[in-house]
Amino acid sequence: MEQLTLELATQEPPTFTNFVAGSNREVVATLRGVASGVLPETGIVLWGASGAGKTHLLRAAVAAAANVGRPSRYLSEPASAEATAFAPAALICVDAVDAADADSQGRLLTLYNALAASRGQLIVAAGVAPARLALRDDLRTRLAHGLVYEIVPLADTDKARALGAYARERGFQLSTEAIDYLLAHGRRDMATLVATLAALDRHSLATKRPITVALLREWMRRQTQSGAARSDVIP
Repeated sequence: MEQLTLELATQEPPTFTNFVAGSNREVVATLRGVASGVLPETGIVLWGASGAGKTHLLRAAVAAAANVGRPSRYLSEPASAEATAFAPAALICVDAVDAADADSQGRLLTLYNALAASRGQLIVAAGVAPARLALRDDLRTRLAHGLVYEIVPLADTDKARALGAYARERGFQLSTEAIDYLLAHGRRDMATLVATLAALDRHSLATKRPITVALLREWMRRQTQSGAARSDVIP
């Protein structure tokens, strides 16, 4: 009898450990240093296409800072920024700054200055590079003055290798056939793929069965059927 109830939609909290870095190893190392307080850079900009992992990295940085007892907070939108709401030396991560209106831009500038004066740090994410952000000049200049990283999504050819490496880091082996099946039949964004592997790992431990194509096929079919059953009861 299976001991765990598994949901594909239940993802692990974002951390640096469960982020498949690929070509983004340098930025992950930098963010680890910032979160721990080792690197003193006031401002960092992460930019890149949707789905590349920017939000994951912002939330991972907040979690890492909290783990060492540092005040930290993730803001999903710049309108939530308020300089007076944060402790000195805080780490504040703000998503979607390219969507900031005039009022939010003023809040971000005030927040940046307050963090700089209190040894705090600001990490922001956007869809485009700082030079292309439609922000007021003084805010754009301050953001561009710090570290700027493009978050590069994994190419399809790199995903199989990345999934194999992620499995090994979790302590289990994933065959080439199982990886190929997952890529061919599941969603291909890395957030979903990593969440699937994590759930499969728990499922494998609960059922005491290795992760094979047969187990993967059976599990994915069960998830699909469960999802359909839940949708039938939604009013």
